[in-house]
Amino acid sequence: MLASVDEIRELLELEVLERFEEGFNVDVKLLKEQIRAARNVEELNEIYERLQGAELREDYPYREPNDGREIIAERPATPTSFHVDLDERSLLDKLLGAWLGRCSGCMLGKPVEGWSRERITKALERIGENPLKGPYIPFAAFSDLAPEHRKWVYPLTREGIRRAERDDDLDYTLLNLALYELKGPGFTTSDVASAWLTMLPYNLTYTAERAAYRNLVLGLKPPETAVYLNPYREWIGAQIRSDLWGYVSPGNPERASMLAYKDARLSHVKNGIYGEMFFAAALALAYKLDEPVSLINEALKVIPKNCRLAEAISYVVSLYREGIDWGEAIKDILARYGAYHSVHTINNAAIVAAALIWSEGNFAKAIGYAVTAGLDTDCNGATTGSIMGLMLGASNLPHDWVKPLNDRLATALSGLGELSIRELAERTLKCLLLYPE
Repeated sequence: MLASVDEIRELLELEVLERFEEGFNVDVKLLKEQIRAARNVEELNEIYERLQGAELREDYPYREPNDGREIIAERPATPTSFHVDLDERSLLDKLLGAWLGRCSGCMLGKPVEGWSRERITKALERIGENPLKGPYIPFAAFSDLAPEHRKWVYPLTREGIRRAERDDDLDYTLLNLALYELKGPGFTTSDVASAWLTMLPYNLTYTAERAAYRNLVLGLKPPETAVYLNPYREWIGAQIRSDLWGYVSPGNPERASMLAYKDARLSHVKNGIYGEMFFAAALALAYKLDEPVSLINEALKVIPKNCRLAEAISYVVSLYREGIDWGEAIKDILARYGAYHSVHTINNAAIVAAALIWSEGNFAKAIGYAVTAGLDTDCNGATTGSIMGLMLGASNLPHDWVKPLNDRLATALSGLGELSIRELAERTLKCLLLYPE
């Protein structure tokens, strides 16, 4: 059972908006009024059942399947695989770069998570650091926060950072590594569910993952876990779980995307699934491609050609080709996709794609763009850093961004505590070599 009528009411209000965004014929204003007027669980359940019976609008222009075979049928082309001819030392350098880049980008974005672009810009301008003059955000940028919040923020700042602090964007990469070590590429979505229940604290899950976790405890099975009272099913949660699948699939975006699909369907549908597939493919391609536009266009081949995510990513590429500068581009992107929730897949994926493209291969610039754009800053910094880190390799990452991490990563996963980032890269390499195809 859910905790309260108020919780169900909140979920249903989000469900109405989600159904509308998915293209269903629902009257958002009327249904929200009915939800707020409902007096008990029975009345709320009746509204929920009506929502489930809604039909697609006749003018809805997108085709967005959930089934893996249907997704493959809707792709624009067969994904291109590239031969990656690297020795073990070079592979380890790329994997270490990916882990370090993910940690670094996450730590840059974590203290301003949920901030708007305007708020981040004002905070940096107040201390004369827009753009940043060094690694991470100076503690002075948070002078207007309450003392208890400043105490929490300090270990995430230029002056205070000593390791990669615990974050769900990092926990899932660790969890997927442990799952892959145990099961290999033959893992199932049910195996993912079992790993969550075994290793992942419920109170440190959020949005779609918390809903899916709750549904597992209630006895539901995938893919029903992704749907029942889960209005977050197209939000960013699956996208932040994409990395490991790309790490273990060098040059093979199709393999990476199908591993990601098995993970994503536990908690997500449609564009929520596609976000994880797209970035898993992008990471696989980053072993070989170092030009962001080419990488993004190749990664688009793993998701349906006529989905909202593909449209958004393609729009970002078109802005770059028009020669628009970063400031104007990000304003345009935020305006165009501003109706989505701040932790939705589509708007945040667009920011990551833009940060990669406009950075033109500069690591610090890429994660800086991803974070200062606002929205889900730690997620976007982490994904951008992961791709750039894999592309460049650890040996080419800026020392001043990497050194403060001290090769340490904290996690909330059961029994793990603090880990060596280098050892995680070495474990990932073992997986890659054990299951090359």
